Amino acid sequence: MDEITINIEIADRRYPLKIARADEEQLRKASAMINERMKSFSRHYSFKDMQDQLALIALQFATTSLKYESELAFSDQHLKRKLAELNALLDERSNP
Repeated sequence: MDEITINIEIADRRYPLKIARADEEQLRKASAMINERMKSFSRHYSFKDMQDQLALIALQFATTSLKYESELAFSDQHLKRKLAELNALLDERSNP
């Protein structure tokens, strides 16, 4: 496994991480998303400390993740149903 060490900055703190080289771009994008969300929250809301802000951002990301998981599960079920219908049609045509 090709590992590298990178420094990710979130909320003005640096975090050295040892990661797979293939994950670097995704981790950098994720940290940039968090930092951008923090800037946006700072413009719109006042927080007593950064932990409150990070907690709400984590909640927002987790909620979005759950929404997409639910949509994906629904799509998977729909796809399985359609594939079963196609298989049934193919079986009918091959076994008249």
